[in-house]
Amino acid sequence: MTGWVEGARVKARNRFRGAVAGAWIGGALLALVAGGTPAVAEPPGGAAAGPEPAGAVRNDGLVMVLDSSGSMADDDGTGRSRMESARTAVGTVVDGLPDGYPTGLRVYGADRARGCTDTRLVRPVRGLDRAALKRAVAAVRPRGDTPIGLSLRKAAEDLPRPSGGAVGTRTILLVSDGEDNCGAPGPCEVAERLGKEVAGLRIDTVGFQVRGAAREQLECVAAAGNGRYYDAPDAGSLARQLQRASQLSADGYRLRGERVTGTATGAGAPVLAPGQYLDTIGPGEKRYYAVDLDDVSTADFSVTAVPQAGAAVDTFDAMRTSIAYGTDSSCGSETARFLQKEGATPLTSAIARVPSARGTGPCDRAGRYRLVVERESKKGSDAARWPIELVHGVERPLKKGVVPAQSQPEYGKGGEDAVLPSGDPRDVRGGTGFNDARKIGRGVWRDRILPAQTLWYKVPAGWGQQVRYDVEFANEPTVERGGSTYSYGATQLFTPARFPLIGGGEFTPTTMYGGRPAAIAMGGVPVAWTNRYESASQVRPVHAGGDFYLSVTLGARAADIARNARIGVVLRVSVLGDELAGPEHNAPAAAGKAGGAVDKNADNKGNSISAGDSGGTGGAGWTGIAAAAGAGAVVVVIAGLVFVRGRRGRTAQTTRGSA
Repeated sequence: MTGWVEGARVKARNRFRGAVAGAWIGGALLALVAGGTPAVAEPPGGAAAGPEPAGAVRNDGLVMVLDSSGSMADDDGTGRSRMESARTAVGTVVDGLPDGYPTGLRVYGADRARGCTDTRLVRPVRGLDRAALKRAVAAVRPRGDTPIGLSLRKAAEDLPRPSGGAVGTRTILLVSDGEDNCGAPGPCEVAERLGKEVAGLRIDTVGFQVRGAAREQLECVAAAGNGRYYDAPDAGSLARQLQRASQLSADGYRLRGERVTGTATGAGAPVLAPGQYLDTIGPGEKRYYAVDLDDVSTADFSVTAVPQAGAAVDTFDAMRTSIAYGTDSSCGSETARFLQKEGATPLTSAIARVPSARGTGPCDRAGRYRLVVERESKKGSDAARWPIELVHGVERPLKKGVVPAQSQPEYGKGGEDAVLPSGDPRDVRGGTGFNDARKIGRGVWRDRILPAQTLWYKVPAGWGQQVRYDVEFANEPTVERGGSTYSYGATQLFTPARFPLIGGGEFTPTTMYGGRPAAIAMGGVPVAWTNRYESASQVRPVHAGGDFYLSVTLGARAADIARNARIGVVLRVSVLGDELAGPEHNAPAAAGKAGGAVDKNADNKGNSISAGDSGGTGGAGWTGIAAAAGAGAVVVVIAGLVFVRGRRGRTAQTTRGSA
């Protein structure tokens, strides 16, 4: 899951609306996603993030390692050889990868009948050439042994290292119908060493008609290599699982920011100006950073950890952020946990320094503060270093004499029973993370999601407005399986400063998913300047307008449930209330925006008919997370917001503005 702040209240009632009793969701989703989720094939360039901008430098890539040992000549039960089915599956994979995605092919056991050094790079990892890859795999003939360990080691060398210290995901995708028969080097030992030593590497494995020791070995390789094991008992599932693994690699989180290296202690910690940064963190580590703050501005800090999608995690693995002043003054901490064991997803923890109205607290002083980021991992969890994306923003005080509007701590019309848009959905492709989240508006939107994937969207909301939405996971044909298998669907709402919002007792951010329709409701309170003085964690961060982020996650175990490679998902999005011209008391409606923030591209039912692009910032307020021009760029945070009241000699009101 995308993670929830520790201590969130969870409702007892299940939001499986329609999975059991809500037949309306089943019918609606069948209509909404019918024909929209192909069983196997994707159109060329079909990845979520779309093609890279011209001149962009890729720091990710994929090398497929294909078993070409003698057993691949065996009949797969359809009258075709396993190798013939593998060729078809690889063709499906390359057709679905985005244009230009760096892709290569290595084979083993193809050149001689016996030999444990028989591994060869057939196509180097470079910009995707679909025709060349198909020709290469068509020429492979199964002959020899199964040197998996050596092939993994060579495959890691095949993947180009990221340039200029950049961080990117590089994937080895191993397809095998049996276990290593060469002994040394051992595949699990090689995978474990590579997983720990090679930053950004994941090893996914697909077992084609394997069982027993062969399956156990491939599962071990994937777990040790920060990846996932996919089971393919027949040719159809081989194509489906290969597509899932390759697309998950291509659609990995697009990191962005200036490289920085936090210290292990407070001494010598790098000083961060407002902006966006990249670092890495290992299991059990703390990373220290320093910031210089004045005595009147609100300072926001958000840290997003980006482990390999689906990598092994424990329910209580966590990211913790805290702020401290001097040597003994803690200004607070927040903890986010995965709260599931199916596999890793992006995990965000955020903390703010909000000066009190009186200005007498230990964290109200101007000076140098310490930001501490800590990763907690249980035994058996992913041991790789994780990239972390840090965002530091500053909100300036209100101008003298400005009286802020009253805080808005209640959901009101945006609660569980809010009426959301209906009508025909529009197709949209979610982004890979905060930086390329797809901008959408009020309306009904249709997308498709992979197991272990998180898709990202953003919705602008200004002063006085609140975001409310539902996520509906589709009714999907399922594979034959013994017993009951369930996964989960999840969503998370984030403020423009990337603060995760919990349900506050009104919403539950997860639902079980077993192939039948399932839905989740989520929303936030109205945006108000004085919300920052409220105590509730679902209210306090909602103190500035801008682009609110929506993430949608499907659990990794869904790969064992759904027959289609991707699962249909529908979002019903509303932005309630008139946008106000500012944070002050009695602020008028913003010019041209009265009437509940109707999308200018909406039809006569209030449903959006076009998707906005994902660039730029939206709305008034916190504007510090504008997308940088490119990886490594510093994003300067100059928020247009001002403080609710001056501290000394001004009103002593602390939690609410003027009614």
